[in-house]
Amino acid sequence: MNKYRDLAPSLRTIMTPGPVEVDPRVLRAMSFPILGQFDPEFTHLMNETMEMLRQLFQTNNRRAYPIDGSSRSGIEALLTSLIEPGDRVLVPIYGRFGHLLVEISERCGAEVITMEREWGAVFEPADIIGRIRETGPSLVAMVHGETSTGCMQPLDGIGKACRELGALLVVDAVATVGGVEIKTDEWMLDAVIGGTQKCLSVPAGMAPITYNDRAESKLLKRKKIERGLRDPALSTAMDSTAIRSNYFDLSQLQDYWSPARLNHHTEATSMLYALREGVRLTLEEGLPERAARHKYHERALVAGIQAMGLSLYGDPSCKLPVVTCILIPEEVDGEEVRSMLLDDFGIEIASSFGPLKGQIWRIGTMGFSCSKKNVLHTLGALEATLLRYGCKVPAGEAVQAALEAYALTAVNGAVPAVN
Repeated sequence: MNKYRDLAPSLRTIMTPGPVEVDPRVLRAMSFPILGQFDPEFTHLMNETMEMLRQLFQTNNRRAYPIDGSSRSGIEALLTSLIEPGDRVLVPIYGRFGHLLVEISERCGAEVITMEREWGAVFEPADIIGRIRETGPSLVAMVHGETSTGCMQPLDGIGKACRELGALLVVDAVATVGGVEIKTDEWMLDAVIGGTQKCLSVPAGMAPITYNDRAESKLLKRKKIERGLRDPALSTAMDSTAIRSNYFDLSQLQDYWSPARLNHHTEATSMLYALREGVRLTLEEGLPERAARHKYHERALVAGIQAMGLSLYGDPSCKLPVVTCILIPEEVDGEEVRSMLLDDFGIEIASSFGPLKGQIWRIGTMGFSCSKKNVLHTLGALEATLLRYGCKVPAGEAVQAALEAYALTAVNGAVPAVN
């Protein structure tokens, strides 16, 4: 007898900053028959996906396509392809994922310059612009929405300053794309990385990216050098500038996603179906409307949290709309509360890392998980759990405050079409 049972994962209410619940229509899309990667029907789907990604990123860039792999693969593909050894790279750090940008940049051989803010706050754009002028980097890499701290960095004027000084601006929008509008062209972003497993409500496994002609020109320059390395008749004096990764070489990947259809790798067919459907649903809802829906549920969640007498973590002026961070009351064990939420209510919320480990809970309101049912369920369960562990919170107030926030929004006529 086979000792392994049929796969039957538990049904969860996932309220973490990622992954989140996957839209059933995306799961349905993943069940469709496999097509060969050069089948004209499949290449048509590839073309449609690129077209929709341009709309998602609000760009006219020629290059907009996914990298096969989790969100980090998109970050690594862009940085590996754009950073040459010795390049000066500026990274503003205000949470965990700024440190990730530093690590990857250093692995690419960059001279990395950092500027740091205490966790729970962000930079004034003018401070970043001043540092760019002071240090003269060839590339600036920064996080838009920092899920480790629940903060969102304003990007006002940073892209313009980078253009004036000849630097490329690479933005990690993994946590924000699909939940906050990303205005790639208007903000003058040279390259942007998105994530599937957060506000797009698609499983982890692809990283949509886009980049402009300024970024591509550097890729093409490095591609010419690589070709020279393979030709003994040409100089190898600049071999250190060649792109070291084959899998993450955007100069090859963009040919795979072009009419040339370079046979670079075998496409993750079912994941492409999922990404296409997730982005289609996002565009169908409307980018401004989708951003408004995330704010709508965020307001109700925050109202409920505060009605319990709990304190939010971080500067409210830069709060990330899709992640709410809560200071854990001193009288309870944060992990015991999380365990009871999961075991007794089927709700998952997140802890944090680094200096915030054991200090805060993080609740995500992202994509398909961002719903009235989920917000009310989470607030009621959290209140019951805290009472169970002896934390004195006012019984019944959290859900009532959230309902009042929803009712107030309804009176003002801003109820989203999708709840």
